[in-house]
Parts: sequence; structure tokens; C-alpha cells
Amino acid sequence: MPGADRMSDLYELLGVRPGASDEEIKRAYRRKAREHHPDANAGDPDAEARFKEVSFAYEVLRDPERRARYDRYGPASFGQGGAGGTGGMGFDFDGGLGDLFEAFFGSMAGGSRRRGPQSGADAEVVLQLEFPEAVFGARKELSVRLPVACETCAGSGAAPGTSPVPCPDCQGTGEIRRIRQSLLGQVVTAVACGRCQGLGETIPSPCPDCRGEGRRLEERTFAVEVPAGVEDGSTLRLAGRGPAGPRGGPNGSLFVHLSVAADERFERSGDDLHTRVHIGMAQAALGVSVEVATLEEARQIEVPAGTQSGHVIRLKGAGVPHLRGRGRGDLFVHLLVDTPTGLTPRQEELLRELATERGETLTSAGHDGVISRIRSAFG
Repeated sequence: MPGADRMSDLYELLGVRPGASDEEIKRAYRRKAREHHPDANAGDPDAEARFKEVSFAYEVLRDPERRARYDRYGPASFGQGGAGGTGGMGFDFDGGLGDLFEAFFGSMAGGSRRRGPQSGADAEVVLQLEFPEAVFGARKELSVRLPVACETCAGSGAAPGTSPVPCPDCQGTGEIRRIRQSLLGQVVTAVACGRCQGLGETIPSPCPDCRGEGRRLEERTFAVEVPAGVEDGSTLRLAGRGPAGPRGGPNGSLFVHLSVAADERFERSGDDLHTRVHIGMAQAALGVSVEVATLEEARQIEVPAGTQSGHVIRLKGAGVPHLRGRGRGDLFVHLLVDTPTGLTPRQEELLRELATERGETLTSAGHDGVISRIRSAFG
């Protein structure tokens, strides 16, 4: 198949192993899409082709049925018979082959379209949260410096009183058509015009404030609603809150990565919490009622007589609220029995009496054992 070598390995295009999970494929696609997006590669005529190849790989591998077919037959799976003139590719396009090319390679010859303003790129920011804010949710103020639409020219990029004019290179279509080899053989593709960056128009009199860009770099502050139950490393996607597109293009998305501070009282495992409570040897042997810190208020728990170190008591529903759905996780209280140290003579005497009463043999690590070793050394 002409042109198939370049895209013979869809996994290699995304930079993942063949056994990658859906989440790994999704993360890899986002990374590659940002890397090869035409907005991030101004002046590179091949950036759009690479971007579309990455998108093609993702569209195949994200679908279990298409992925299974590709895993079994490789690139040949895109040309095995089928109806509708699509060669059995397994893609559902009601518009036929023209729409298929449009989706992956741009507009076809004879069907040129104007591209118009491009969307702004996505942006990322880290939001710091305290442990209770992640558990119960919070409304946080977030300040971020991003490109926003220029108020002077209303995002057009043209100086007040002037207007953009059609690009002379692409005649206002925003595209330059080329012939290239692809997975489907030799096809006519349309790439963004290098002169107007795919906008279809140029600006003879640029706006003095944004210099024709249609956007300016400014700091904006807005509220972020953090849902209850988020974890450290979670990401919130705020659609339309990212950088403004050039010359009036729509805003991209803002991805907010959450960094949750640790809590000295609890260790989190999913929606469950774990905490440690120390008790004395006598308390463990005889039983005791102890106070345990929870996310809300302290609670009393009953430690049964004869409790061993490491025993765990479960407090149902005292953990983290479920992020999706009702209910909460549990709180697991790990009991640690402390061995007494720094005993007074009377305390040591009582322990020896207890050991004798229970028939426990003591080692020579006590005071008498130390004296015996000294005498032996000078004997």
C-alpha cells in the first residue's frame, strides 16, 4: 500500500506499547497532540499532517473493536473489503469517503473550505489544596496568566476603523492543497496557508495593542469548584477557560492539576483512610476506651481486652466521600501497643511479679544479668 510505511505502527505514532491501557493511550495522545498541533508549530508545513496522523492513530486505538482488528491484521486491517467504498476500515461516517478524508486529512480537492480562526491551545496549571479541601470540596480562587481577547480590536487583530482582507496566497480559503502519500494511498490534502496561518485573511493595519494577534497576555482570576473526594494528582478540565485563539478564535481548555497536602493524622488509600493510635500494654491487656480523630469530630472506640499490636478497628462511613456516587469510604484505626520504657524500681518489681505469676521466664537482660557479666569479665 503506497504511503503505509510511515503509519505502519499506530502504537509507535503515539509512543506507547501495544499492551497500553486506555488511559495510557489517552495521555499519550494529549501529549502528542499538543506537540504537533499547528498552533504550536507555526511555519512548519508538516505539523498538520503529523497532527492528523496522531489523531488517526488515537481514533483507531481508542475503539476496542477497531483496535482488536488492527492488533490482528496490522495496517492491512484498513483495506479488507467492505461496503460503501471505504475498504472495510470500520469507521462510521454517514457522509461516505469524502467525510472520512475530511476527518483525518483535511478537505478534498474540489471541496475546499475556509478554515477561519483556530481555537486557542490548551494550558495547564497546578492548584494547591489542603487535605480537608480535597476531601469535602472547596471553591478556590485561581489566578493564571493567559492570552485573552484584545479589547481594543475585539479580537480581530485589525486596528480600530480597519478590517482584515482576504489572503492573496489562498484566496481567503485558509488552505493550500497538496498531494501526499498517506495510509490510503495518494490523496489530495489541504494544509493551513503559511502566510495567513489558516485564517484566510491578512491584516494590512494591525491593532497597536496586540500587534495583529487579536489577543494579549493578561492575568485573570476566577473561581474553581473543586468537587468533594478528589485525590492528589487529579485533573479538572475547564472548557473555554484556556488561552484565547488568535484573531477571535475560541478559547482552549485549562487543565487544573490538583496537588493535595498530606495530613499528619491520616493516610489515604482511595476513599478509605488509615490512622494509628498508640495504647499502653496494660490498656491492651485489660481493654480501654480511647478517643480517635476523624475527619469531623473525635469519636470514642472500645478496645477489647487482650488486644494485640497491629489490631485494626474499622469505622464504617468515616472516610472520604465518593467522588462519583453517594456514600463514603471507611476509617481504619490501627492499634499499636507500646512497650513501657524507663521503668521505676517499683514498676519493674510489679512487672516481674506479673511475669512470675504468669509463668513467664525472663532473660538475663535485667540488672542481675549485667552484674553477672561484669563479674565474669574480671573473674
